[in-house]
Amino acid sequence: MEKSTNQKIKLGIFVIIGSLFFIIAIYFIGNKKDMFNETIQISAVFKNVNGLQHGNNVRFSGINVGTVKEIIIVNDSLIKVDMLIEEDIASHIKKDAMASIGSDGLVGNMIVNIIPGKKSNEMVKDGDVILSENKTSTDEILKTINSTSENAKLITDNLVKITNQINSRKGTIGMLINDTVMSDDLKQTIYNLKVTTQSTSKSMANLNKIINDLNNKDNVVGALKDTITGRKIKMIIVNLEKSSEQINKTITNLKDGKGALNYLSNDPKLVKQIDSTMINLNQASSKLNENLEALKHNFFFRGYFKKQEKAKAKAAKK
Repeated sequence: MEKSTNQKIKLGIFVIIGSLFFIIAIYFIGNKKDMFNETIQISAVFKNVNGLQHGNNVRFSGINVGTVKEIIIVNDSLIKVDMLIEEDIASHIKKDAMASIGSDGLVGNMIVNIIPGKKSNEMVKDGDVILSENKTSTDEILKTINSTSENAKLITDNLVKITNQINSRKGTIGMLINDTVMSDDLKQTIYNLKVTTQSTSKSMANLNKIINDLNNKDNVVGALKDTITGRKIKMIIVNLEKSSEQINKTITNLKDGKGALNYLSNDPKLVKQIDSTMINLNQASSKLNENLEALKHNFFFRGYFKKQEKAKAKAAKK
């Protein structure tokens, strides 16, 4: 059965509309993948791309500026990511810019973020390799959180164990907390330490006062600091040394038998003669007194002595 003209027209319109939709879809897809824009290729090397895929977006300062062209494994620890960047945007990216891999939101696709550089004034060119920043992956963060959680559990268990021991009066801390006698002794010890500290402070203050007094020139120690007083003391010491030398010399002369004093003190015969002479003098003096007394009673001298006594009595009255 032959198709009618109306059906042929409808089929032609449908094909034309479908073709237009197909062309528009290709345009949008190509525009999204930068197929129709002038682009340059730059690269960055990472240790871990964290699930980045071909065709994911590349952002510069939060703006989509290109897509991931290719992901190449360089070796077991390095991965090269080639990116297509719009040429007009590339004129704003400096060579010291840094690339990092992040996520588009909390659960979105992985993207490449390009952080602007500050030091360099030269812009990137086609084929350049920019710096990269390897951020901590989600798996590593989860491992760290898991390890931290396990450590927190161990710490909590230990704290519970320590608390139970303290409550059961085990260990030094438990005894200190629960033993009232030991607590009172500790308080008394602290009080004694406080009193001792105060006494020590007073002693130090007194010691400082004594030291300050020593610096005063009115004191003996302070006077020593005065140059004039020091010279006088020095002269006194020198004179004492000279006097000491003279005394030692005199004593030496006495010991060596020089001088009358040594002769008198060391000659035993002379000493005996002096003792005998003194005894004779005493005896002669006694006899002389007796003779004078006898003369007073003598007939010839009695009048003389009476006149002497009368003269003394008159002089005493006057």
